[in-house]
Amino acid sequence: MRVLGISGSLRGGSYNTALLRHVGELFEAEGAEFGIYDGLRDVPPYDEDDDTEGAPEAVSRIREAVRDADAVFFVTPEYNSSIPGGLKNALDWISRPFATNPLRYKPVAVIGASAGMFGAVWAQAELRKVLGAIGARVSEGEVAVGHAAERFDENGRLNEPNLEQEVHEVVLTLLGDAQSAAQTGQPSANSFTTHKLNTGGYES
Repeated sequence: MRVLGISGSLRGGSYNTALLRHVGELFEAEGAEFGIYDGLRDVPPYDEDDDTEGAPEAVSRIREAVRDADAVFFVTPEYNSSIPGGLKNALDWISRPFATNPLRYKPVAVIGASAGMFGAVWAQAELRKVLGAIGARVSEGEVAVGHAAERFDENGRLNEPNLEQEVHEVVLTLLGDAQSAAQTGQPSANSFTTHKLNTGGYES
């Protein structure tokens, strides 16, 4: 089982990226392959004109990374009560063409961390909405890591057993959803949510 991790933060000392590395350890302990996508900052602003005759190299790279994964695990900070622009931009690229985009029917999970007390809950909700609109299968489970500066030990691991357990539960849920999808070819109705759309999510 191959899981791709994507952090919505570009900052070198990001709490969300530290959280994602910790998540990777939990996936690997469960026998899954885990890799963190490191090219988010290279994705250019979405321009449909650039997507008509071959996408930019950075776009092709992230699309292929998502396509090759059995599941995708997102960790996001919150910027102005919503998703970081770089992450939203990358998802706009990934979502095209809508009918065959690599996130369509892909099991995904979302958690987040913030320096404030609420743990990026609004950004997580926005990200789940966007992923559902793209056609991804969003696993149940939410973890809000508030006051992130106090939540990690010197090794970058969560220092609160309750948070650790919550993250582990999301990891197990996503693995179960991905295994179910792989075995049956269909998502689990009990674990997945999605938005029904008649279009590709936005007009050009």
